[in-house]
Amino acid sequence: MTDPTAPRPTVLLRGGTVYSPADPFATAMVVEGDRVAWVGSEGAAESFVDGANEIVDLAGALVTPAFTDAHVHTTATGLALTGLDLTGATDLPAALEAVARHARSRPDDRVLLGHGWDATAWPEQRPPGRAELDAAAGGRPLYLTRVDVHSALATTALLEQVPGITAQDGYSPDGPLTGDAHHAVRAAAHATVTPAQRTAAQRAALRHAATLGIGAVHECAGPRISSEDDLTGLLALAAAEPGPRVFGYWAEAFTNARDAARVRELGACGAAGDLFADGSLGSHTAHLHAPYADAPHTGEAHLDAAAVAAHVTACTEAGVQAGFHAIGDAALTAVTDGVRAAADHVGIERVRAARHRVEHAEMLTEHTIAAFADLALTASVQPAFDAAWGGTEGMYATRLGAERAAGLNPYAALLRAGVPLALGSDAPVTAIDPWGTLRAAAFHRTPEHRISVRAAFAAHTRGGWRALGRDGAGTLVPGAVADYAVWRTGDLVVQAPDARVVRWSTDPRSATPGLPDLTPGGPLPECLRTVVGGRTVHDRLNG
Repeated sequence: MTDPTAPRPTVLLRGGTVYSPADPFATAMVVEGDRVAWVGSEGAAESFVDGANEIVDLAGALVTPAFTDAHVHTTATGLALTGLDLTGATDLPAALEAVARHARSRPDDRVLLGHGWDATAWPEQRPPGRAELDAAAGGRPLYLTRVDVHSALATTALLEQVPGITAQDGYSPDGPLTGDAHHAVRAAAHATVTPAQRTAAQRAALRHAATLGIGAVHECAGPRISSEDDLTGLLALAAAEPGPRVFGYWAEAFTNARDAARVRELGACGAAGDLFADGSLGSHTAHLHAPYADAPHTGEAHLDAAAVAAHVTACTEAGVQAGFHAIGDAALTAVTDGVRAAADHVGIERVRAARHRVEHAEMLTEHTIAAFADLALTASVQPAFDAAWGGTEGMYATRLGAERAAGLNPYAALLRAGVPLALGSDAPVTAIDPWGTLRAAAFHRTPEHRISVRAAFAAHTRGGWRALGRDGAGTLVPGAVADYAVWRTGDLVVQAPDARVVRWSTDPRSATPGLPDLTPGGPLPECLRTVVGGRTVHDRLNG
């Protein structure tokens, strides 16, 4: 890390490849202060040598714009990185042993916190019962979120701290908690996290993101998933210390413009992010038009079209972004119908100009895709979801049946319709992993939904900035903000998928800058340096 008050020098990077629309054959770049000053050829770079404070020999490395992760829960990600993470547990006994080991290692924690169990991936096909969890935790309070964070397990000792929990909607005497019961237990558990613990978790998450070439994150906060103190503390930390930029969203529903404008007092970009229209497929809480294949219901609806319309109207009139979490087809219908109703009230051009957004947007139809395009809604999506749960035998197919599951996450159809994409991780739901995210988009488990690596790269760099209303950011051109990453990688190629196959080209006549070959099974690029605003926030270039 560098001193945020230190002057930023003139840096010449040469001897590699610079991914820039200004010059598809660029091998050098000059950064002056916090801006890209020049991009061009190795030979022309010689004229900048005398004025450079630092000359970086890239030794063949690739320079790209830094990635933007458009959906992150920073504190929860940091707690998972530094605490109990069950995403690697392969069966129920392994999960229980990890809980017991964590409990022994944290004798002073008032409530043990953990994340990442997924019973659909275990041979037992069930989560631990309460008695099993009580025993593993040694009788202590424990809050343990499912991998999708839309349901959780809690020990008896924690439930006893939540008055009236057994009467809450979503309470189960021996199974996962959902709905109001989950939110009540989460609030009780998170209330035990001290400000120092919270700051340490946020710092750990941001530093981890920097090591992966992330230059900016969209923090999806809200009253049902974090707190105002959590959001304002994170924004203050990001402003005070070098690291990725943080843009906050606050997921609270509003019915008038005066109240909607209050999100600016929190430092938030909009009243968006995880404003829940429904839940998740894994927890059987995504709202569907037809029942689940493995459960006799259609999930949970948290917002109807009228509530969506009221919120979008309030935000549009206040000049702030609105947005929603919507996964199931019924939830996406409610959102698009509600945004349409708001457009009828305040005018469609005002709604389009506001660039409202929808998180996840998994179970889209031709009708809702067309509505996204017409209403200029940004789809903030997570390709790692398909990599983790897609395919004919994945969790999606279990929940929906193979036919409905095959329609999920239709990225190619969204791009064909002109819908802007912003890619993210939803960390800690899936890991921050930008190149893995691009691979998942380019090699979607349903071939007709695949997009090119180049299109995915644009959505994971420029797309995140466009979702903020900043169209000119996320590229390396003269005058652009110097947010970039340096990568050790293999051969660079230009990939172009069609509906049937993936073809690869390295023909220089295309004048298209190349990107790493992300064919599944191959290595992913290694981040050597991350720079944000001209300041180095991660550096292994000389290590």
